[in-house]
Amino acid sequence: MNWKRYNESLVKRGEILLDFDVIDNWDSELEKMNECKEGRKFVYPDSFIKLLGYVRAYFHLPYRQTEGIVRAHAANTLPSIPHYSRICRRINRLHIKIDDDQDKSSLQHDDNFVIAIDSTGVKVTNRGEWIRHKWKVKRGYLKIHIAVDITKKRILSLQVTSEQVHDGKILPELVDDITIKQNKVVETAIMDGAYDSNNNFQFLSFKGIQPAIKVRKNAKYRKTNHYLRNKNVQSQKTNLQQWKDSVDYGKRWMVETVFSCIKRMFGEYVTAIRFENMIKEIILKASLYNWFQSITVT
Repeated sequence: MNWKRYNESLVKRGEILLDFDVIDNWDSELEKMNECKEGRKFVYPDSFIKLLGYVRAYFHLPYRQTEGIVRAHAANTLPSIPHYSRICRRINRLHIKIDDDQDKSSLQHDDNFVIAIDSTGVKVTNRGEWIRHKWKVKRGYLKIHIAVDITKKRILSLQVTSEQVHDGKILPELVDDITIKQNKVVETAIMDGAYDSNNNFQFLSFKGIQPAIKVRKNAKYRKTNHYLRNKNVQSQKTNLQQWKDSVDYGKRWMVETVFSCIKRMFGEYVTAIRFENMIKEIILKASLYNWFQSITVT
């Protein structure tokens, strides 16, 4: 571990959160955004609004306090201060990708990707457990499904669903987002028993991806199974540890590490009320996590 470089990369995280250099390209970005636009013109560029979204997500700020951050740090620089209601509307209308702000050189990869896939739940409110137990109020959860590059711990694909959606149903969407939309090559996909199904083994086989899926305890060798599932069942029943070593199954914990980092940074709940805005908030947090990860040197 190069602690000097690592510590410097953590310092840079603070720099980018309060970096108002977007003001330098303010006029040129607004000119592009307002080109051929009908109706009222944009007053604030998207890069500035996204920066406010990052600040709000990281510091767990309400929109009113986010407006206060702008007043304190850029009142003498900006032509006007955006109202908190406008900040809210603009953030929820941004088209955000999870790799928007990453250094493109950090996205280079010499070999095929090995990904780990899993899901976790986040609360839809920050109210404590007391209200659940005392008044029997069920607030529900969102499920975040992600595919992680186990080498660089970056989120390659993300889907947000309700808590009723089974993990295995989302696998094709996560993989297609990487292989089709991003045109990346995936060599191996590591998953737990929640993804153990004939359909998933068949899908990964069609994609040319090696499935490293831990089958369920009651899984059996059957003629109706996909041949890759039967192969995994036989290998794991014969010698589970040898199978884990052969597919590097232990690296599946990289996805658990990413979940832990995101929840420690941004909390275990969302503040938005509408479902579509909840999705936007989670994508914004994942984008900021990837940005941090791209500048972190170990």
